[in-house]
Amino acid sequence: MLDANLQDHLPLAPGVGYKPQHFSDIMTDPGAVRWLEIHAENYMGDGGRPMAQLRHLAERFPMSVHGVGLSIGGEGPLDRDHLARLSHLVKWLNPASFSEHLAWSTHESAFLNDLLPLPYTTATLSRVADHIDQVQDAIGRRMLLENPSTYLAFAENEMSETDFLRDIARRTGCGLLLDVNNVFVSATNQQTDPRAYIADFPLEHVGEVHLGGHDEQEDEHGAPLLIDSHGAEVVDPVWTLYSETIVAMGPRPTLIEWDNDVPDWPVLAAEADRAARLLAPVLQ
Repeated sequence: MLDANLQDHLPLAPGVGYKPQHFSDIMTDPGAVRWLEIHAENYMGDGGRPMAQLRHLAERFPMSVHGVGLSIGGEGPLDRDHLARLSHLVKWLNPASFSEHLAWSTHESAFLNDLLPLPYTTATLSRVADHIDQVQDAIGRRMLLENPSTYLAFAENEMSETDFLRDIARRTGCGLLLDVNNVFVSATNQQTDPRAYIADFPLEHVGEVHLGGHDEQEDEHGAPLLIDSHGAEVVDPVWTLYSETIVAMGPRPTLIEWDNDVPDWPVLAAEADRAARLLAPVLQ
């Protein structure tokens, strides 16, 4: 386990999703960036340059681990081998935070390279809660659960997404990760009000906020269709929604996600700087 006093908590400041091509820039000129997030599945091996770089980063920055492969919402049991690798990583790195998605990505022995939505029913609620309990027991700490980006609603839904997340947090003691871009994407695609969603969200359970970019398309009827791509700058309406949200709930550690078509460091650093400027008056 890394002996890092920085791992106690994430600062109320911007962070970025770490990409190896930015290692030198982050170490020499991080700008407004005060913490880093990695995808768990990229660091489940032993040794090599990735782990060496991660060790150096963790000696300087608080770290967050973000999982994409647990399939928390899957119908089958959690993959024991995957959970064991995750537990090993968390115990070695001792991050300030671990989070996963409210989604499923496995079916029987097949792994689907996507984060797929699930219906909000009492049966789904019970299954997700059981899986979160298993994860928290395995890693020995509270996890955060992220709200998804969605493109349609299930006819069998028995509750709203916000009520589902509220009940999950109450039953398991987990925290929540509020992805503001996902809120905007889902609301646009389903023609609902993103501000109403935020107003009904259990903000008291939010431990981290994500901001990212999306692609703008149209469906077969010409209506706007947004795709959560993590491959572009955060758009102005998402920045506005973020600003309103942190005024309502208070400052939170805020991550800039950029996973595809990753730009040079100055572009990503500028996004973090914009988040810092919006956080500054809320911190006073």
